[in-house]
Amino acid sequence: MKTFKQFERTEKTLMIVDALNLAFRYKHSGTKDFAEDYLRTIESLAKSYRAQHVIIAADQGSSSYRKAIYPDYKQNRKDKYDQQTETEKLEFELFFEDFTKTLELLQEHYPVLRFQGVEADDIAAYVVSKKRKLPVDQIWLMSSDKDWDLLIKPGVGRFSYVTRKETTWENWSDHYAFEPEQYVHIKCLMGDSGDNVPGVSGIGPKRAQQLVEEYGTTWDIINSIPINGKYKYIEALNLSNNPQANNTKKKRIVYSALEPVVKRNFRLGGQT
Repeated sequence: MKTFKQFERTEKTLMIVDALNLAFRYKHSGTKDFAEDYLRTIESLAKSYRAQHVIIAADQGSSSYRKAIYPDYKQNRKDKYDQQTETEKLEFELFFEDFTKTLELLQEHYPVLRFQGVEADDIAAYVVSKKRKLPVDQIWLMSSDKDWDLLIKPGVGRFSYVTRKETTWENWSDHYAFEPEQYVHIKCLMGDSGDNVPGVSGIGPKRAQQLVEEYGTTWDIINSIPINGKYKYIEALNLSNNPQANNTKKKRIVYSALEPVVKRNFRLGGQT
C-alpha cells in the first residue's frame, strides 16, 4: 500500500481526487458497477496531468467538526433523503454499494484516505497546507465542487470534469470578479444553501463583495457593526451581531479552519 512516505522521491505533481464527487457522475447517468471505469478515469486524468502521485480523498459521514459548531449543517440533505420514495432509497443504497466496491478497487492502486466524521475537502485542505513539506511543485484538485477553489493558491489548481475547465491562481480572474483571499469572506456573508449554512438575509454575491471590498474580512465587518445605511440587508447585517455574528463566525470556521479536525484523525504517512 502506498503512503505519503513515498513522496520522498523526486516526482513533482500530486493529484487529489474528490472521490464521492466523481462517483456521482455515475449515479446521475444511471451507470451500475462502475468501479473499473472509475479506475480508468483516474488513470486517464493522472496521465493527462502527468501526476506521479494520486490521493483519493473520500468522505466518511458528515463533518463531526462542523456539526459540533453548527448542528444544522447539511440537515437539508438528510431531510431530502428522508423524503425519498422506497425505490429512490434503494437506488441510493445500491449506488453506495458500488461506491464502496470502487474504493476497494482503488485501494489496490492508490492511497484512499477516509476518516470517520471527516470530509474529502478536509483531507484535501490538510494536504494542501503541507505542500511545502512535500517534494511536489504542483497539486491538482479533481472536483466539480467550486468550494474547493478556497484551496487554490500558487501551485494549486482545480480541474472540473463537469465543465472541463481549470481554475488556477493565474486564471482566477477568468472565473471570479474578486480576489482569491476574499472568497472565504464572501462565502461567510452569503452562506451556502447547498450545505444548509445560512448567510445574512439579503446579501448575495455582489453585495457580499462590496462589503468585503469596503470593510475587509468577516471579522472586520463584524467589528464595524453597526454600519450606517437604511437598506434592509444593512439592517439585517447590523442585527446579525447578536446572535447572528456567532453564526457568521461559525461559517468562517466552516470554510477556513479545516486543518484541526484532520489533524485529530490523520497522521502524515499513515492510513486507516
